[in-house]
Amino acid sequence: MNATPDAAAARPLPPTEQRLEASADLDALPAADVLQLLNDQDRVAVDAVQRIIPQLAQLVDLAAESFRAGGNVHYFGAGTSGRLGVLDAAELRPTFNLERGRVVAHIAGGETALLDAVENAEDSEEDGAAAAADLRPGDVAVGLAASGNTPYVGGALRAARAAGAHTVLISSNPHASLAPLADFDIVLETGAEVLTGSTRLKAATAEKLVLNGFSTALMVAVGRTWGNLMVSVVATNAKLRERTVRILREATGIEDAEARTRLEESGGDLKTAIVMTVAAVTAAEASAALAAGSGSVRAALAHLSA
Repeated sequence: MNATPDAAAARPLPPTEQRLEASADLDALPAADVLQLLNDQDRVAVDAVQRIIPQLAQLVDLAAESFRAGGNVHYFGAGTSGRLGVLDAAELRPTFNLERGRVVAHIAGGETALLDAVENAEDSEEDGAAAAADLRPGDVAVGLAASGNTPYVGGALRAARAAGAHTVLISSNPHASLAPLADFDIVLETGAEVLTGSTRLKAATAEKLVLNGFSTALMVAVGRTWGNLMVSVVATNAKLRERTVRILREATGIEDAEARTRLEESGGDLKTAIVMTVAAVTAAEASAALAAGSGSVRAALAHLSA
């Protein structure tokens, strides 16, 4: 069901809707002072993320366990929060060669809402529940809502919990009405915005930092990197093809010509080329070792060593 006006009026005012005293005369300030004030408040967002790192680490561990068991991660959000979820999910495929459907973003109002505001879309619990209809036991459902009160997100989390999925709420409200629906209630204490109610500012900055950290740490945990190298990168253009050559050289110490030969022998698969070079094996042997190690270069090399 949709949230009623009476229910919304009874909630405490979220910190993001309160006024920031430091920006009370915002429209009277010169541009440099406006920018300095925004920058100062962005530091509040960074500090807010630092405080929830232990909680976020627990979530990464849970999501990695789910991933290894075949589970998926789903983001649910409206407006800016929804767009940030879409951005994070979209960037994982080229960066980590992530299969479609493993990290999925759902935004209230659908694709239209990526560019235009879709009126009332965030107010529908039914739409949120429908977006979560395909979740399975063990999946991870992450609700993104700066206010912590968005009905669309609430409908998704309720349906996700009913399906046996793990539920998460990421908000900037310590009194979020959706908190009881979350196994992980992650609160970013960003406070009032420079422009009152504009959660595209530091609330969104903190949320983006959390998503960056969560998805990157998750990909590291499931073997999509080797050291600090993007060994799962998908080379879909000239720039990225050159990057794979550079990564292979940095990972193994071989020269440019040999790196290009190894990549050609591996069919362009960077991880296979690395394992081939480091372990001195054929492309077929490297590919088999990677399969045995669930795609992890480190696990593949350990397998070949053993």
